[in-house]
Amino acid sequence: MFPFIVARLSRIVPMLLFLGVVAAIVYLVVAAKRSPERAKEVLIKVFTVLNAGIAAFFGLAALYAWFEGNDFVFDLAFWFAVTGLVLLGGTYLARWRFLKNHPQYRMKPMRATIKEHWPWGRK
Repeated sequence: MFPFIVARLSRIVPMLLFLGVVAAIVYLVVAAKRSPERAKEVLIKVFTVLNAGIAAFFGLAALYAWFEGNDFVFDLAFWFAVTGLVLLGGTYLARWRFLKNHPQYRMKPMRATIKEHWPWGRK
């Protein structure tokens, strides 16, 4: 059973390497321009969107392949979707830990807006 799972998961290694390179580039660029804390915050936001997109896309691809009866594509897309969900869970865990260590990032200041009131409005 174990070699079977390792053989299936070995197809995911290129995606994991790509995500690792993206993470390193994003972190280094933002840390050089701003601060390491801001780089971690940006990295968490980027990977939340990226991993949710990966999980949704490959989940839909697996569902389509299952309806079509294409076992090879279903197997590949299913494991990519599972990997996206596991990475999304890891991203949420990293976000929880980051907010625990840096509570000042929890409440972001919002920009002020001017609301128009009808019929007077602003002149």
